[in-house]
Order: sequence, then structure tokens, then C-alpha cells
Amino acid sequence: MRTFISIDLNKETKDEIKRVQNSLPVFAGKKTEVESLHLTLKFLGEIDEYALKRVEESLKKINFRKFKAKLGEIGVFKKNFIKIVWIELKNCEELQKEIDDNLRNLFSKEEEFMSHITIARVKHIEDPDFFKKQLKKIKVKEVEFEVDKFKLKESKLRKEWPRYADLGIYKLH
Repeated sequence: MRTFISIDLNKETKDEIKRVQNSLPVFAGKKTEVESLHLTLKFLGEIDEYALKRVEESLKKINFRKFKAKLGEIGVFKKNFIKIVWIELKNCEELQKEIDDNLRNLFSKEEEFMSHITIARVKHIEDPDFFKKQLKKIKVKEVEFEVDKFKLKESKLRKEWPRYADLGIYKLH
């Protein structure tokens, strides 16, 4: 099964992201479905039942405090070859490091974690420079919410968009 570890977003955060998505300049591609919006803390990829049990046991050992996450700036990964439009989610790096540490015997550490929510996948842009200028004009409200849990999820790839199912919920203290 294809798996990852994530933080779900609250309604206010999703509403702000939806507003930003509706402000995006024209592009050929797809906006992330609101119900699919999340922050991926660690992508595990394809794992079997045995690995799943080991992951679950490792995640149960995490003892981490609740914290506030906050939306940040909008951006793209590659300025000259735009494929992903994202919004930063601030304050999640420490939880990601804790998860990485707890899974170090099963998976390699993230080389460079960038706390972001994918809001659109781009296939083509007529004028990339214009697109980037328009993105800079979009102001994201710094919506803040309490993170009191993270989830282990399964991703089922489908033609329209992936479907996610919770495999485990891990509460923060």
C-alpha cells in the first residue's frame, strides 16, 4: 500500500486555501481538491503489512506537544519550470524531525523537508513570468490552527485525484 504521514487542515485553513486557489492566474492543470488538502510530513511510499506494523509501533512512541501551525507564503519549487504551486505551513519542522527520528531504522531521513501544502499541479503556463508576477500579488492570510494529532494515511491513486484513508491517528499532548 502507498502510505504517508500527514497533518490534516481545519475548515478555516481550507477555506483560505480555496480563496487563494480561486485567485491563481490562468494555467493548464489542476487545483488540489479541498478535501484532499493536507501537509505531508513524510512520504513512505509502498509498504507491506509487516512494514506497516513496524511504522505503527514507531509512531506510537512519539511524545510531542500540541502546537500552532500557520499559513505562510505562496510559492513554486522551480522558478523556470513551474509544476507545483504551494502554500507554506509554518511551525511543523520539529514534528517532522521527531517522526524522521522515530522511523530512522525503517526509512532514510528527509534530505530537505519543506513544509508546504500543494494547492495546484501545473501542466502548462503560457507566460511563466506573468504567472510568477501574479502569484506575488496574492496575499495569504496567516490562518493559525492547533495541531493536536498527525495521521498515517494510505493513498489510493485514481484517475481524477488520489483518495486518502486514515490508517492511524496519533495524538499530541
